[in-house]
Amino acid sequence: MSNTAPLSGWREEMQAAYLYRVVADIEAGTPRAALFTELAGEAEKQAAIWMTLAREAGSPASATLNYVPDLRTRCVAALTRRFGARAMRTALSAMKVRGMSIYTHGAQATQGTQGHESSAPGGEMGKRHRGMGSGGNLRAAVFGVNDGLISNASLIMGMAGATSTMADSKLVLLSGAAGLIAGAFSMAAGEYVSVRSQREMFEYQIGLEKEELDQYPEEEAEELALIYQARGLPRDDAARLASQMTSNPALALDTLAREELGLNPDDLGSPWGAALFSFAAFAAGAAVPLLPFLVGNIAHGTNSLSAAIGITVLALFGVGAALSLFTGRNAWWSGVRMLGIGCAAGAVTYLIGKSLGVALT
Repeated sequence: MSNTAPLSGWREEMQAAYLYRVVADIEAGTPRAALFTELAGEAEKQAAIWMTLAREAGSPASATLNYVPDLRTRCVAALTRRFGARAMRTALSAMKVRGMSIYTHGAQATQGTQGHESSAPGGEMGKRHRGMGSGGNLRAAVFGVNDGLISNASLIMGMAGATSTMADSKLVLLSGAAGLIAGAFSMAAGEYVSVRSQREMFEYQIGLEKEELDQYPEEEAEELALIYQARGLPRDDAARLASQMTSNPALALDTLAREELGLNPDDLGSPWGAALFSFAAFAAGAAVPLLPFLVGNIAHGTNSLSAAIGITVLALFGVGAALSLFTGRNAWWSGVRMLGIGCAAGAVTYLIGKSLGVALT
C-alpha cells in the first residue's frame, strides 16, 4: 500500500462524514436524522483507521493533517441544503454518502437477499431513454421513436415550407436524411457518454466498498445495520442480519452495493448497447416522415408532402397511444395529445420555413 492511499481513504471518509452531517441537519426531527448522524460517526471511525494506516506507513502529512471540505464537497453540500437529500441522492452517492437507497426503497427492511429491491442503475440519470428489463426497453424505444419522429418531421416541414416546387423534394429528402443521420448519431453519442460515465462511477463505488470490506468489515457491518434499522428492523435484528450478510465476502459486497449504494451489481448498463439502441430507435422514428419523399423521388408524380403529413399523423397518434402504457392515461387521450404537440411543432416550423423562403427569394 502506498503512502498516499491511506490519506486518500481518510479524506473520503471525512468528506462522507461532513456530508452525512449536512443531510442529518436537513432531516432534523425525523428518524433519518439519527441514521445519518450515526453514519457520520461510523465514517469518522473509519477515517481514524485510515489515519492510523497512514502513520504506520510513515506518511509525513499525517502528523498535521486537518480536514477542510474542498470546493466540490461544499458545492454538493450547498445544493443538498437547497434542494434536499432526495433530489441530490445520486450526487451524494458519488461522494461516498451511503444510505441514499432509503429515499428510493420501501421503508421496511427485508429479511434476506431475496427481498432486496433491484435498483436500476443511474437513479435519475438516463431514465428517459434507458431502462432495465423488457418493460424498460419498450419505454426507451417509444421515447426514442417519438424524438426521431417529431424532430425530423419538424425539419422536413420547415424545409418544405421554404421550398416552392415539387422539384425541391430532393432537397427536402436530402435535409431529412441529414437530420436522421445527425440526430441518431447525436443521440447515440449522448447515450454512450452518459452510460459510460455512470458505469465508471458505479464501478468506482463498488471498488471502494470492496476495499473497505477488506480493511474494516466490522465497521461496514455497522453501517449496513444502521440502514436496516432505519428501514424498521429492531437494532438487534438489524445487527444480526448485517453480520450474517457481511460474513460472506461475495455476498457482503453484493449486499452493500444494493443497500448502501442502491445499485444492482449485475446490471450496471452497457454503453455500447445503450448507444446502439438509442440510434436505432431515433432512426426508426425519423425515417417515418422521410419515406414518402424517398418513394416520391422513385415514383415521380407522388405528392410526397401530403403523404408525409398523413403517415406522420398516424405515427404520432400511435406513439402517443403507446405512451399510455407507462402513464396509465386513456390511450385515445394520449394519442390525441401527442398528435396535437407534433402538429403544432410541424406547423410552426413550416411557417418559419415559409417566411425564410419568401425572405430569401
